[in-house]
Amino acid sequence: MKGRSMRHVGFGLVCGQLLLLAAGGVFDTVTTSQAAERSQAAERPNMIFILSDDLSWGDLGCYGQEEILTPHIDRLAAEGMRFTNAYAGNSVCAPSRSCLMQGLHPGHARVRNNSYRGYRHALELADTTVARMLQEEGYQTGLFGKWGLGLSSQQGVPNAMGFDEFFGYLNQRKAHSYYPPFLWHNKQRVAYPAHRGHDHKQQSQYDAAGRVQPAGIQRPADARYSFDEIHQRSLDFIRRHREVPFFLYLAHTIPHGPVIVPELGPYRDKDWPIGHKEWAGMVTRLDSAVGDLLGLLDTLDLDRRTIIFFASDNGHSTHGYDRDKSVPSIGQHFRSYGPTRGRKGDSLDGAFRVPAIARWPGKIQAGQVSDLPWAFWDVLPTAAELAGIRFAGTTDGISILPTLLGNSAAQERHDYLYWEFNQNQALRTGTWFAHRVNGGEVKLYDLERDPQQRQDLAADHPQLVARVLAWMQEAHTPSEVWPSPGESPAEFRRRLESSGVPPRPVNIDG
Repeated sequence: MKGRSMRHVGFGLVCGQLLLLAAGGVFDTVTTSQAAERSQAAERPNMIFILSDDLSWGDLGCYGQEEILTPHIDRLAAEGMRFTNAYAGNSVCAPSRSCLMQGLHPGHARVRNNSYRGYRHALELADTTVARMLQEEGYQTGLFGKWGLGLSSQQGVPNAMGFDEFFGYLNQRKAHSYYPPFLWHNKQRVAYPAHRGHDHKQQSQYDAAGRVQPAGIQRPADARYSFDEIHQRSLDFIRRHREVPFFLYLAHTIPHGPVIVPELGPYRDKDWPIGHKEWAGMVTRLDSAVGDLLGLLDTLDLDRRTIIFFASDNGHSTHGYDRDKSVPSIGQHFRSYGPTRGRKGDSLDGAFRVPAIARWPGKIQAGQVSDLPWAFWDVLPTAAELAGIRFAGTTDGISILPTLLGNSAAQERHDYLYWEFNQNQALRTGTWFAHRVNGGEVKLYDLERDPQQRQDLAADHPQLVARVLAWMQEAHTPSEVWPSPGESPAEFRRRLESSGVPPRPVNIDG
């Protein structure tokens, strides 16, 4: 097994060798069949990564949901590969996205939390991103949705980090409103004056037809739901770039709260609390957008030339979105919790484990379920191998292309997957999950026998604990923005002062 620490990856691939290497062998004699495979591989696939925001494991039919309709996302799973051990980059949105873009785990990634004492950190121009890597190799690159890795006053805005086109939100806090005063198109604001007066913190009302009347908006008919605006722009990106290979990062904002949806749709007449109807409506609206995407790819004859990844950005997330505390929570009602304990904002296994799917007609065999443990930092090397790029940069990731193409015997595996969040450290190795709170003692859980992580077995496995401690030390690189595990506020302050780091501004609202 490999992938223990940040490493340089030279894939040694050219497009014509892609499928042969993925199949586990390079041959001196090239048969007619192999030559045909090489010719086919030379046509680099389009790549679409759909990242839902706060979608929980059990919100999807293909992961067991029975009340929320998700036929198009379920189709992705039926026609591709569904993962049971896929992991997000981190426990909340910004650091999770930093891992996805950079191909680095949280001990090395630039952004390691949403903010620290009011300061929102950003990517820097020297940082490699999967978008820049693909852009430099001729891919058209587009981001539609929520960025969260750089404000307009900082270096790390999407157009500087490898995206040819961007439409959506820079600051994730602004994405809490689905009827915002403006969105960004590249570096220009697109104003929505009809949204003036909207208060996203108030419960909006719905008319008899189930249409929303957004709180504070005088003319609801003029309102534009930001998800819909972003979605339509993303489809236009595909139409405009259908003749060239493209990378499309759909960083969708739903179903992140506050819960609100333009129409309650099939849930209008359900005997449910309004928040439950809204949540289901948001998830189904996301699903409908996936259906639009699949339909467009088929219409443009791009379906078999396009690989789609779908995932959520962190673990179970509906807690806190319930406006009516007198009824069962959204998560309880829909039974949407994942298979292991943990949720958004903590650092147990369920904080990081997410639903994930990959579909590529003709390449990924339909109807597969994979238990391969992988994480967001594996996306960059996978994209490099898909595009036939010789990536010589630095990554913590391993390409999962062999698994996608059905050659699990050739799949490299991580010795461990590592996370840190709020000075807590977590690590998965095999079926073991290790958890350490702010430099304290390591607790060890067997996820197979104890998915709820109740029984600490550290005392029974001292050698494994020692190995975990060594890995945790190896994986963590101190940051100039985030305190290290076990570091007191005073120690952190002294470290920054000794390094000449100035005080950080309060910029959390942009």
